[in-house]
Amino acid sequence: MGNTVKVLFLNNRDMRELGAEDMSAVLHDVHRAYSLFESGDVITPGKVVMRFGEKPEDENTLGRINCMPGYIGGEYDMAGVKWIGSGPMNYKQGLPRASVMMVLNDPDTKLPLCFADGTAVSAKRTGASGGTAMKLLSRQDSKVMTICGAGAQGRTQLEAALIVRPGLQKVYVYDIRPENAQRFVEEARAKYPGVTFATVDTPEPAVRESDIIVTVTLADTPFVKAEWIKKGALIVHMAGHEVEYGCVTQADKIVVDFWDTIKHRMASTIALMAAEGLVKDEDIDANLGEILNGKKTGRDNDDQIIYFNAVGAGILDLAVTTRCYRKALELGMGVWLPYWA
Repeated sequence: MGNTVKVLFLNNRDMRELGAEDMSAVLHDVHRAYSLFESGDVITPGKVVMRFGEKPEDENTLGRINCMPGYIGGEYDMAGVKWIGSGPMNYKQGLPRASVMMVLNDPDTKLPLCFADGTAVSAKRTGASGGTAMKLLSRQDSKVMTICGAGAQGRTQLEAALIVRPGLQKVYVYDIRPENAQRFVEEARAKYPGVTFATVDTPEPAVRESDIIVTVTLADTPFVKAEWIKKGALIVHMAGHEVEYGCVTQADKIVVDFWDTIKHRMASTIALMAAEGLVKDEDIDANLGEILNGKKTGRDNDDQIIYFNAVGAGILDLAVTTRCYRKALELGMGVWLPYWA
């Protein structure tokens, strides 16, 4: 082996100091990733899902590991892969459900440049995806929001929401485990004193009142009904089969992040509908990149019901991690590992 090759390792504390948890910065990275995707300046081979168990729903207890490779151009110009494990029962051991390793590769030599913890990156960029949808698709005067799912994703969705819709006044929190919802609300009250927070035992009254409804749960049986959705509401559907088919069919506009990946992933309500022929490609009004690049419109009036579904892609994580990696080089942070010695 002729040349010595070193790889920079960035742990979770490094990434925090480098801005991986800066939601405003992450929102910018995610906006750029969607925009570059629409411009064709990315490579997104898709998401490979390694499920554990015999049936698809087993992953809700036994977990999964996803592999999400990609290349993002523009000012990022970086290749790499996101390797994310999801252990739904990890909480019993006091461990986070998700653990993420990011690998950055030089797009020219293809050699690895950086190994970085991407756990916070993944959580924040998913919150930023929802936040991007809220910025483009919710009413500007939105005041009431419901979050279904009081985990890490619920927290990042809230954080992004309050950046893009600072006029939000009331947030309802629903979780199948009431103690999780209560803990979420107590934390949120301390962090965002200008907003009213309340737990709900059932989502119906909260959803009926809400301008923005976010679902980030492990549910594989729908619990949000179409008849609860008021005019002008935005449904931000970030997980599985949480909303009934009518929530999609009654929407005035359907917006997604990566439609082909949504269909391939086969996890969310609209993906199941597509598999049954109930939603066709031409029924998708826009993706986020098209709206950000001015090719399509977002919300057209205050009465539209808009349904949004996201599945994510590795390029989102690559954008955030690349920003942190380059800052680490500037500041001399991290640990250099001898890859080829």
